[in-house]
Amino acid sequence: MAAKSPAAGKAPTWTTPADVRTASLRSWNSGELLRELVLPTGLHPRRRPLKHPSATQLRSDYSLAAAWAASWDPAPRGCVLEYVSVGATTIGANTLPSAVIFNSAAEEIAFLGMGREAARFTKLTRLVAAIAAGLETWALLRPLELLKHGDDALTAARVAVWLAANPAPGIYLRQLSLPGVHTKFVENHRRLIDGMMSVLTPERLLEGKNYARRHGFLAAPDRVRIRFLDPMQGPLPGISDIEVTADAFTSLVADVDRIITTENLVNFLALPPAPRTLAVFGGGYGFEGIRDAVWLADKEVLYWGDIDTHGFQILDQLRSHHPHVRSILMDEETLLEHRDFWGHEDAPSHAVLTHLSVAESALYAALQNGTFAPKLRLEQELLRWDWAMARLGQTA
Repeated sequence: MAAKSPAAGKAPTWTTPADVRTASLRSWNSGELLRELVLPTGLHPRRRPLKHPSATQLRSDYSLAAAWAASWDPAPRGCVLEYVSVGATTIGANTLPSAVIFNSAAEEIAFLGMGREAARFTKLTRLVAAIAAGLETWALLRPLELLKHGDDALTAARVAVWLAANPAPGIYLRQLSLPGVHTKFVENHRRLIDGMMSVLTPERLLEGKNYARRHGFLAAPDRVRIRFLDPMQGPLPGISDIEVTADAFTSLVADVDRIITTENLVNFLALPPAPRTLAVFGGGYGFEGIRDAVWLADKEVLYWGDIDTHGFQILDQLRSHHPHVRSILMDEETLLEHRDFWGHEDAPSHAVLTHLSVAESALYAALQNGTFAPKLRLEQELLRWDWAMARLGQTA
């Protein structure tokens, strides 16, 4: 069909077998055909109309029209053609394909050459429904996901059924003993398992970032790493860098005046001695461990993060628990002073932050809008150390 019609001046747009295949593939990719295969809804017989040559086009482009008709002879596997007579009063009657009829989902699947996949889906649906009748509903909702995961979906189904029956196991995830199931399997198939759970126990809300806790398993406690920057305040002589559980940190009540929190390990380790000062390390959004430490309320708490949208989001999160937290080295002056070290933030945050100061909000908006540079970020570890120490009120 590459040739153009001399009369029309443009290539004909008659429906080709490839066009019909594209339409049927959309039905396959949406899962519609597989659902119809297991649970027909009356969609088939399905008629797909064909745009065919008109009487005028037969007269002006007969060779192209004949080639088009030949592309439908014989009818593709899995379908029946419907015909119409064209040009009886002008060029003479010509019988042309006018529609493709698929009598069943199985025939449309055969047309696509997906019979083997469909047979596997039917078998997997039967097997997953044997594990729990409710999972047939999941299979029909997520047919391509079932095909993708195959036998792993059956293992995931056994996990989901067990979780549905044991909402509060009270054991560690590693202690889960089911055939073919290990810790990494659950970790690698979390979304698959949770999708099945949403069908088996729709009333149960699965909330929280920690997957184990979300399902009632025991989980390792949040931990907080701290450094006593005052040599006189360490727990034992010569010991200043320790890690404690979040619960222990909550009840610590350290006799200090200032807390410096940073999400960069090197900065945490490099902070110099300072009287009555405690350094707290948290990676990324890892400050959840100090959210319940009410004893921080009467301390000066500084947060030193990256100058990027996520740095301000972490600050906002921290300040939602401790409103008096003050940011340090996260201002426009610091940003502009270190142009040589500007980097790129791959996926800037567009979250609405409600715990920032006026100046912080303005810089957060400028980073979102690309005021200084598109997707700009300045990592805290790239700041000149003398600049950073001067801002912290220390000597280099």
